[in-house]
Amino acid sequence: MPEILELDTVGAGLYEFTTDLIAWLQQIGAGDGLLTLMVRHTSASLLIQENADPEVQTDLQAFLERLVPPATDPSMDYLCHTYEGPDDMPAHIKASLLPVTLGIPVQDGQMMLGTWQGVYLFEHRHRPHRRQVALHFS
Repeated sequence: MPEILELDTVGAGLYEFTTDLIAWLQQIGAGDGLLTLMVRHTSASLLIQENADPEVQTDLQAFLERLVPPATDPSMDYLCHTYEGPDDMPAHIKASLLPVTLGIPVQDGQMMLGTWQGVYLFEHRHRPHRRQVALHFS
């Protein structure tokens, strides 16, 4: 029973949606199985990451910005795909480096995440977007 979860972003950053997944698993009466997630966009990705200290998300965002700066940065002057803004092609590069799908084991209806783990949409564009994540439980 696939489902589409819509998440609104306000710009680049990590958006935790673990509680949405918990609610969906409860709603469908999940038992033991595998939760599969896929972001339906080429400029965002999915991560399982620490959710206890928000500095982790800040540092991840800063690292990726240094690794893949905007198209206006002189180091990115080789880019051809620039007509959708200086953050577009760098967002595609970031999404190609990070996962766009996740598989999470579920036991007794509960995701088998570690104590400090949460599930995040990593928005790589600088303007707001409505992102879709496909969910499937089997």
